[in-house]
Amino acid sequence: MVKINENFLTMKKNYLFIDIAKRVKAFSEANPDKPLIRMGIGDVTLPLAPVVVEAIKKGADEMGVRETFKGYEDSGTGYDFLKQAVADYYGSFGVSLSLSEIRINDGAKADCGNITDIFGDDNTILVTDPAYPVYVDSNVMCGRRIIYADSNEENGFAAMPDESVHADIIYLCSPNNPTGSVYTKAQLEEWVSYAIKNEAVIIFDSAYEAFISDPALPRSIYCAEGAKKCAIEMCSLSKTAGFTGTRCGYTVIPEELTVKASDGSEVSLAALWGRRQGSKFNGVSYPIQCGAAAVFTPEGQKQTRQAIDYYRRNAKVMTDTLTELGIKFTGGINSPYVWLKCPQGMDSWEFFDFLLEKIQVVGTPGEGFGKNGAGWFRLTAFGTYENTVEAMNRLKKLFS
Repeated sequence: MVKINENFLTMKKNYLFIDIAKRVKAFSEANPDKPLIRMGIGDVTLPLAPVVVEAIKKGADEMGVRETFKGYEDSGTGYDFLKQAVADYYGSFGVSLSLSEIRINDGAKADCGNITDIFGDDNTILVTDPAYPVYVDSNVMCGRRIIYADSNEENGFAAMPDESVHADIIYLCSPNNPTGSVYTKAQLEEWVSYAIKNEAVIIFDSAYEAFISDPALPRSIYCAEGAKKCAIEMCSLSKTAGFTGTRCGYTVIPEELTVKASDGSEVSLAALWGRRQGSKFNGVSYPIQCGAAAVFTPEGQKQTRQAIDYYRRNAKVMTDTLTELGIKFTGGINSPYVWLKCPQGMDSWEFFDFLLEKIQVVGTPGEGFGKNGAGWFRLTAFGTYENTVEAMNRLKKLFS
């Protein structure tokens, strides 16, 4: 008889965004005359930068010529031209990486979930709450013990380590999804110190680093001293350059990051990950890697910055409105997410239904990200400017 992974049976029946989609679909079917403004899912609305499109086209053209056709990429870790572009980008904010430390992937979400393959199921996992669901779900699927560090209103939604608690693997995200908070360099160094003391590994999600505008805030965990001894960093071009439908990102595993096997020997996590990927992943297509490399050219940076500034303008419209209405929030400055406290004491799903029914604005209930999301609500700046302005005008009329 076939046996299933019964850890799946312990999970919530539906993924957060499936629940949202069902409620939205039911409302739309019952109210076809009421157009919605969607500010819930963190998907971009602007097209790829022209320089990226041209690079993808050129790469595709090369695939149609015998002399420049590409089959399997030898290492499966990405072409050197793209890894060099990523390394140069990190160098622009003071982080030195070798090409062997960079692994090109088809988006950070996949690696965030798949990285669990190289760790034993008897590890204790520490997740800051609220958190992006993949951190929790991918470990629940393995039956691992998960503990939480509270991110809440009192600490500015920036959980810090508790020295009395031991963890083996730690998930951090900065700028944070969903709260929009950003760790300072000193705060990251405190997490690094905790990880080294506990012989733990930090999995650091930096998918939104391009939205950091304050030069004092770190764009990478490797800006913190000692981080290469304990941290794996994952980043995506989905929000940096609109690759949500194109799929490309990268994972950084430092050469000096090692752990002890049960026999006491030192094992390279980069080597383990390379072995895992060699068995289960064949790499990212050549044309997409060409497009990704174009993101890091001077013209690519200029064009993608224009898109990021567009979303920043949306975020300012939102934060200005919430300030005017006296609604407490975090994020929206160094992050595309605005995390607001539900007005009138509503819980987050109640507020979701309230906005949907009264003004046809769709957001994301904070409870879907963990217990500390109760009473909070996420809005994204990834919509169009016109829809963002209209949504905030509706909100003003509702709460003025």
